[in-house]
Amino acid sequence: GVRRYGPRGQRREDAVPVFLHSFAPPPRMLVFGAIDYAAAVARIGDFLGYRVTVCDARPVFATPKRFPPGVEVVVEWPHRYLRDTDTDGRTAVCVLTHDPKFDVPLLQVALRRPAAYIGAMGSRRTHDERRARLVEAGLTDAELARLRSPVGLDLGARTPEEVAVSVAAEIVALRWGGSGAPLTATAGAIHRAQ
Repeated sequence: GVRRYGPRGQRREDAVPVFLHSFAPPPRMLVFGAIDYAAAVARIGDFLGYRVTVCDARPVFATPKRFPPGVEVVVEWPHRYLRDTDTDGRTAVCVLTHDPKFDVPLLQVALRRPAAYIGAMGSRRTHDERRARLVEAGLTDAELARLRSPVGLDLGARTPEEVAVSVAAEIVALRWGGSGAPLTATAGAIHRAQ
């Protein structure tokens, strides 16, 4: 495609045209826990251009008909699937299982491998209990600092779709260095020059 940029990299219609041809594969989004929230996160991940995989050990929940077309659905223990799956610095890992028997082994693997985002669903109490289990399992403070939990930005989200927007907003903010603050509360350029 052709994009137009100004002298500081800003998108403009009247500046220098640049032809782009990208061969990079889409980034991956790995969603663990085939619950209603996972279906909404998978939809928004697909919308944002991620190659989405949903994984759950429970075949009754991990059925393709519950997820958008094009989303890969895998029945496997989450930590085993992640252990055997390539990740990189663009991968988003969303842990929505909300169950220690899945969360703890999965996060032990996730926090020790490349990923741009690792988020886990749960209340603050669930987060504290999960963190204590991860410390017992030997994770370091540096590894635990990568965990975004409770997952998402504070939007007051209630429904699965609203929570998915909250999670996606946090992923986008981390990807581009955004603060997550309302633009009306900020000053200066909206987009930083790259």
